[in-house]
Amino acid sequence: MILVIERRLAAILAGDVAGYSRLVEADEEGVLARLRAQLREVIEPAVAGHRGRVFKTTGDGFLAEFASVVDAARCAAALQQALAAREAGIESGQRLAWRLGLNLGDVVVEGGDVHGDGVNVAARLEALAEPGTVCVSATAYEHLRGKLDLAFEDLGEQALKNIARPVRVYRLGGKPAEAPRAALPLPDKPSLVVLPFQNMSGDAEQEYFADGMTEEITTALSRIRQFFVIARNTAFTYKGRKLDLKQVGRELGVRYLLEGSVRKAGNRVRITGQLIEAETGTHLWAHKFDGALEDVFDLQDRVTRSVVGAIEPAIKRTEIDRVSRKPPASFDAYDCLLRAIGKTMTMLPEDRPEALAFARRAVQLDPAFADAWVWIAFCISQERNLLRIPDGAEAIAEGVKAAHLAVQLSPDDPATLTYAAVAVSVLEGDVDRSCRWLDRAYAINPDSLVVLSTGAVARLYAGQYGIAAEYARRAAELSPLDPETLTHHITGVSLVFRRRLEEALPFLKRAVQDHPRNNASLFLASALAHLGRLEEARDAMRQYVAARPNVGLSQLNRHRQWRVAADYDFVLEGARLAGLPE
Repeated sequence: MILVIERRLAAILAGDVAGYSRLVEADEEGVLARLRAQLREVIEPAVAGHRGRVFKTTGDGFLAEFASVVDAARCAAALQQALAAREAGIESGQRLAWRLGLNLGDVVVEGGDVHGDGVNVAARLEALAEPGTVCVSATAYEHLRGKLDLAFEDLGEQALKNIARPVRVYRLGGKPAEAPRAALPLPDKPSLVVLPFQNMSGDAEQEYFADGMTEEITTALSRIRQFFVIARNTAFTYKGRKLDLKQVGRELGVRYLLEGSVRKAGNRVRITGQLIEAETGTHLWAHKFDGALEDVFDLQDRVTRSVVGAIEPAIKRTEIDRVSRKPPASFDAYDCLLRAIGKTMTMLPEDRPEALAFARRAVQLDPAFADAWVWIAFCISQERNLLRIPDGAEAIAEGVKAAHLAVQLSPDDPATLTYAAVAVSVLEGDVDRSCRWLDRAYAINPDSLVVLSTGAVARLYAGQYGIAAEYARRAAELSPLDPETLTHHITGVSLVFRRRLEEALPFLKRAVQDHPRNNASLFLASALAHLGRLEEARDAMRQYVAARPNVGLSQLNRHRQWRVAADYDFVLEGARLAGLPE
């Protein structure tokens, strides 16, 4: 067999742990486990992510090869930051502090191994480096200068062991800082990090599942435009560390943290998750999920959807509570929008005008704020549904204009499309456009709670009763404690329109209990009347009229946002039998 020898120019990064022998003597098993974990979970992924390869690992270090010295330098800087962050929770005398050396030179490649002068210089530079720093040869520095937003400190010419000529050396980034990282400012929208889920199975082979769970949830959350989500790679620098959650929040500039664990036993798996407000340490939400491990990816998907669906409303409610405590002098467009949403969520008719006023104020502060424009449209459509806006009112034209403008400003946001779909259906009767926007919203994010819960209402208007009920069911699965899902209301109404009256009754009765001011009592009264249960029907109608004393059959007959006229006529006939006055 002839061994092929190849020569090439390469950037070599060498690294080892300072004081390794002392650390091993004090805690052999613990240090070895941490070292292997850092190689597997931090170093090798970082090298591969910067288009390099680790070609050799030693007892306390590694050697990596890069085609680009710029990639190698970026990798070295990222590694020192990530490795230092990972060890931050450990006492200083017990930390694994890495020394790195970077050189650009000629190397010899035999099989998968790399050696030669270029490797030797990198190894000697690593031995020269102080713990937590990177030493760079002059050859590498000449190719890096002006190409990186990184500082270099000139250490002068150095005599390196077994290297005949002196080598000019630079320290990448200067001396390591001992002070803790400064707190980052919080962004102007809900910000969170998904911390690496812990593998509680006692089986290192299941580490991939816990990591996959973290990545899946991070990816799903990052699709929600209203959230600022820390990237997975940054989050994983905290893996395996004892964390001060308040400090993590300050370091990353996030308001919320999601942490969890995975435990596997036989063919069963349990996944837990909890959402924490970083500043106060308050637990906002916690849940556990149990399932079979027959298809781990299906389970990951189901858990991810449940977690995302549950924490989205939890964060929204917390954000609304937060801005309600801020003084009016600190208003900005986003805070005004949150206040508008908060007023809408009360379900009280008297709060709707104030919600609309806040939304209008938001677009005055930021005319390109699509979320605020669509909330104007949605608020007006809700007022119209309550029959508080008469035919031909200027507000109707305002709402239609706001809905179209919001979609123009943000054509790919599922929530904007969904709220706008409701508005154009109610305010201008454009059910076809509403369905197009709903279809687009669902295609972009079929797991959005807004797309499912609010979209279900618009599907009812369009006469798509089966789809509406399915949307409501899925919304309830994603967020079973969220009152905005209106699951019972939508399911009951869809069954009435399909003439399945007995089935509709328990859903409508629950809907009336949950939200007495909504119009579920109208549909309940109609269904009971059609079933011949007139006394019960009249009781339900009295509750409906009490909330709307000035509403009669003539007004309901004029206000027809429902696409299928015969179905709405059926409901109105039942309402007449139940005693709704003209």
